[in-house]
Amino acid sequence: MLQHLRRQLRDRPPAVLIDGRWQPCASGKTLPVDDPATGEPIAAIAAGDGADIDLAVVAARRAFREGPWPRMPAWQRAALLQALADAIEARRETFALLESLDAGHCIASVRDGDLPLGLRALRDCAGWATKLSGEVPMRPATQPGMDYFLREPIGVAGLITPWNAPFLMVLQKLAAALATGCTAVVKPAELAPLSALLIGDLCRQVGIPDGVVNIVTGAGASAGQALADHAGVDIISFTGSTAVGKSIMAASARGNLKRVVLELGGKSPVVVFADADLDRAARAIVGEITFKCGQYCAAGSRVFVQRSAYEALLQGMLAAMDGLRIGPGYEEGSQVGPMISAAQRRRAEDIIGHSVAAGARLLRGGHARPGSGYFFEPAILVDAAADMRVSQEEIFAPALTVTPFDDDASPAAVAALANDSRYGLSAKLWARDIGTVHALVGLLESGQVIVNGGGGSATLPFGGVKQSGYGRENGRIGLEHFTEVKAVRLGY
Repeated sequence: MLQHLRRQLRDRPPAVLIDGRWQPCASGKTLPVDDPATGEPIAAIAAGDGADIDLAVVAARRAFREGPWPRMPAWQRAALLQALADAIEARRETFALLESLDAGHCIASVRDGDLPLGLRALRDCAGWATKLSGEVPMRPATQPGMDYFLREPIGVAGLITPWNAPFLMVLQKLAAALATGCTAVVKPAELAPLSALLIGDLCRQVGIPDGVVNIVTGAGASAGQALADHAGVDIISFTGSTAVGKSIMAASARGNLKRVVLELGGKSPVVVFADADLDRAARAIVGEITFKCGQYCAAGSRVFVQRSAYEALLQGMLAAMDGLRIGPGYEEGSQVGPMISAAQRRRAEDIIGHSVAAGARLLRGGHARPGSGYFFEPAILVDAAADMRVSQEEIFAPALTVTPFDDDASPAAVAALANDSRYGLSAKLWARDIGTVHALVGLLESGQVIVNGGGGSATLPFGGVKQSGYGRENGRIGLEHFTEVKAVRLGY
């Protein structure tokens, strides 16, 4: 099946999807897409730019103003989203293999993680399509007239997605936009755009009207920036780096004040108390930091452990790391795939090397694996000061620091360690004492707190505070970003 998929990718003409038709990009230029496990090209995509973005936005605007999508009964939109979910589910193995080949992720983690999460998000949004509503405030019966508000689709949504979870992020953002009646222009990450193209094919096949879903591949600096700048776009939903998120906010301020939803970087703390299940915690911490080869914005990369449990947890983590199998994501049994690119791997080595030179101790890994592809040995560092690069920067690699705190440290003191970051996307807490749990949950500066393990959710709101962005994805709150509220006062 892998070789068949490779042939299909090689033979697919580079094209953008605009107004229901795949067509060459305006410039005719292409970009290569590499297999991170080998470094060899596996496909070519259209290098879309501002001209293609403009055509796509015009098509999406026309579909919103004149087409059936925002006007059809919500149950019909829901039925089409469910049909899209069915079509994706029927091709589960193709999507799993494609994600492994394109982004380097281990196929088992895609099958068990991104695929079911994406499908749940799509089906959940389909359910919400019929349940979003306005409201009629209570009013005395003797008072004439009526007050109410409507909730309406905001318009054209620009969806800019990252390379570290390409299938999940495209589906999650697209599902929310479509469920509310918006039309969309998707700009997938140029390093891993292939699942977005297949999703575009299936949108057409299940009968989503022309112009509702448009997909423009291309570089972030050209196609992505053009989408952020475009005055015909009403909302940008972006997942990626804090630096790019700030540039998108600036573009909104310079232009039409479009709404912006940002899910940005993270430097997530993990707080472990001595009463926790230390074996389970050690396995979970290592499993998360090596998930997607550490290229996961919510990954716990700063571990703080009660001093009396420090040695036991550290040894458990080293043992868990020893047993990991590193290999191409599409090979069954691989547990750590490659990083996305040589540049990303060099950056990780640079941050770790700089911190080691400043006094941190590297206990395991932290360097490129010899041979082809972009493989990286997972790393554990100790004695890392709070101001070191490895403690403050989002490495986006399988590397973490482990730091003890005093057994009698107060909850506020522990929270201060965890909160010593400009980011606030996710935090992890391992403890059995319910008082400790509640005290820390209230003190952690984070959009999400996971207590004693647990995977992702397609229904809980997800997003960050501080420089991890603002706005939320998933569930009703995530959909409401794509709507406007219109208040009505009706007099008799």
